[in-house]
Amino acid sequence: MAHPPEHIGAAVSGGSDSLALLLGLKTAFCNRGVKISVATVNHGLRSEAAAEADAVARFAAELGFEHSVLTWDHVRRIGNLQGQARDARFNLLSHWAQQRKIPIVALGHTADDQAETVLMRMRREAGVNGLAGIPERRTVGGVEFRRPLLSLRRHELREVLRAEGIGWIDDPSNENDQFERVRTRKALAVLESIGVSPTVFASVAENLTQARKALEWYSFLAAREVLDVQFGAVVICRRAFRVLPVEIAHRLLAASIQWLTGGEYVPRRKAMVDAREVVKLGGGHTVAGCRILIKDEQAWLFRELNALRNCAVPLGQPWDARWLVYGGVADNYQVRALADEGLRDCTNWRDLGCPREVLHATPAIWDEDQLIAAPVAGFENGWNAALTRSEEALYTSFLTH
Repeated sequence: MAHPPEHIGAAVSGGSDSLALLLGLKTAFCNRGVKISVATVNHGLRSEAAAEADAVARFAAELGFEHSVLTWDHVRRIGNLQGQARDARFNLLSHWAQQRKIPIVALGHTADDQAETVLMRMRREAGVNGLAGIPERRTVGGVEFRRPLLSLRRHELREVLRAEGIGWIDDPSNENDQFERVRTRKALAVLESIGVSPTVFASVAENLTQARKALEWYSFLAAREVLDVQFGAVVICRRAFRVLPVEIAHRLLAASIQWLTGGEYVPRRKAMVDAREVVKLGGGHTVAGCRILIKDEQAWLFRELNALRNCAVPLGQPWDARWLVYGGVADNYQVRALADEGLRDCTNWRDLGCPREVLHATPAIWDEDQLIAAPVAGFENGWNAALTRSEEALYTSFLTH
């Protein structure tokens, strides 16, 4: 890093990868006036976690670094617990970094982690984005997470630690075949015996990263020609959409859904294939809490009303995490979906040129069962509504920053 910031964070679990990361950060930056702070996330999933965090704190203190323990106060959930823990880890680290004005947090992922990720995604028949693997950079909550060790093997890092007389913590779950990543790691050992090493997977991931960046650029250009934002919905020019290459069309739809819902992850590819066919050929479709409505040569993509039935917030709070309603003051008013019962009171909505189904899913101000205003549907009554994610944000979302 030619011009490092004044303050860098490091996520350290106590495993060999993250300890080697911390040692590398000290070597690279401590003589350049860069402050380094360390955080360990305790997910509360293992009884040993607290003691392991204490061990990291002692090691950080030996190096002269401030250390924090971030605890995940979770309710036991069913489903993908590892995925939930990963999301919580990023959110905790992002909040920690924001509090300390740390712009960059370093993570200890290696070429071995990259290979495991790519192989697991191959099993799921992932596309270019998935097979590009773990990105070198990722931004969460305005904090940039970087992975400087992605080109290095785990055994290389352990050799460095052994040479320095530094021990590390082995997580026993890394030997538990219940987890897909553990099974994948063992499969990689077999593949390496025939020359398909983690380094090979990492190189393939880098090649696909370059392909992904090219696709992102052409998707960005296509989006400006094909997509438009009206009444909070994404309007797709079907004539232009039909002639797009399949991958570009897929990306336009996926990014539009993410822009509408605020979701981080794209729906499964089968769901996206079905949605793409509806836009091209006609019909109706719902996907990921959104609805596709065909009107002549336009396809309207907007929030599904059923996904918003229980979405009600007091004034001053974002509605559906994407609309802000402002203008009047009344403590007892609520913001809810306009729906059909509200649209009946909007006498001029047909003059707007917007399908009624789209307006149903826009914000309205209610006093119990009485409609006070529906600013998107032309019944302002002194109120306004604005999107928290702009049209420009939709276009720039195609580019990796």
